[in-house]
Amino acid sequence: MSRYVLNDRDTFVRQAVEGLEAAHPGLVRMHDDPLFVTRRVPARGKVALVSGGGSGHEPLHTGLVGTGMLDAAVPGAVFTSPTALQVREAAQAVDTGAGVVMIVKNYTGDVLNFRIAAELLEDRHRVEVVIVDDDLATTSEDESAPGRRGTAAVLAVEKICGAVAETGAPADRVRDLGREVVARSATLGLALEACTNPMTGTRSFDLGPDQIEFGVGIHGERGIGTRASGTAAELVESLVRPLVEHLGLRRGDEVLAIVNGLGATHSLELGVVLREVRRSLAGSGIAPARSLSGSFVTSLDMRGFSVTLTALTEDLIELWDAPVRTPALAW
Repeated sequence: MSRYVLNDRDTFVRQAVEGLEAAHPGLVRMHDDPLFVTRRVPARGKVALVSGGGSGHEPLHTGLVGTGMLDAAVPGAVFTSPTALQVREAAQAVDTGAGVVMIVKNYTGDVLNFRIAAELLEDRHRVEVVIVDDDLATTSEDESAPGRRGTAAVLAVEKICGAVAETGAPADRVRDLGREVVARSATLGLALEACTNPMTGTRSFDLGPDQIEFGVGIHGERGIGTRASGTAAELVESLVRPLVEHLGLRRGDEVLAIVNGLGATHSLELGVVLREVRRSLAGSGIAPARSLSGSFVTSLDMRGFSVTLTALTEDLIELWDAPVRTPALAW
């Protein structure tokens, strides 16, 4: 069983956010009661971007607050949605008159509480919502199902929406672009070892020494099958092939490839994974025009990784390349 460095489970998230602010005092500001994070220097004359969700996925979302990305991030307890009150207060704090776009991963609690917050704000604030549902493992034809989970494509959505918001684009343009990025993106992940929740002290599932869990979620959910492990090239191909097919990518297309560590995967491993992703795409004549590797959308201490592909246009490349300065992402 994994152990965590903490003082008390009830103050775990709050104290971690205090540490984030202490490490980046020029970038972010912690707000207490209710808890949320904003840019240290508020941005005026632009649409405000607000996101959030349960903790345990850091540096998402609090580490992505800053120039070129989010104006506010709202952390809930570990793997638990923030409250509608938190979201409302965060949105009110950063809306300077141009409106708010909420970027929400597709989980029942997150969607419910962000939508309630939007309704509470609608009398005095313009609010638009972008739902991120990129996890290919949870595709379902059941119309009554909650739909695909939101995973690492949220990084591309927040970066590209953040870039266009910095140009002064109106709220409907930011919203529509966010939804376009979602439609152009798909993600699959796998785990070598499950995560252990610090609130319960239990591992979410068990695997044998030569097994991987294919299609895992970022809250420790099992995937769509337990499979035999393999080389990095074999594991990557099992992820990339269905992503390419789902997105309808063809020879000559350009993509953003994001290799995302799920919490306990070393950067050496992620480097190998990115190499294999690029090799796999090149073998199909698909150009990885932009690549990113690192642990951005984690699942506590899960050993594993996900691959996200986003079909690019020249406009999206330009927005991806635009300057960004946050605790977790900067160029």
